Amino acid sequence: MLPDLQMNDHLKLRKPHPCGSYEWTVVRLGADIGLECKGCKHKVMLTRRELMKRMKTNLSEKERQSASIPSSDS
Repeated sequence: MLPDLQMNDHLKLRKPHPCGSYEWTVVRLGADIGLECKGCKHKVMLTRRELMKRMKTNLSEKERQSASIPSSDS
């Protein structure tokens, strides 16, 4: 399944960028996905299929899921 992404999502990829950062921000959506390295601000374009292979986790999705689950504080 191809990834369901939103603008400004923070992604962690499997391999580091040459600057050493694993984290990227989604800056463009469409047939190709635009990513910006959070370390050096370099921008790249990947197809959705290629991004699916390279992506490890969607950090923003985890934040959204944890925010939607109410904690039981008694």
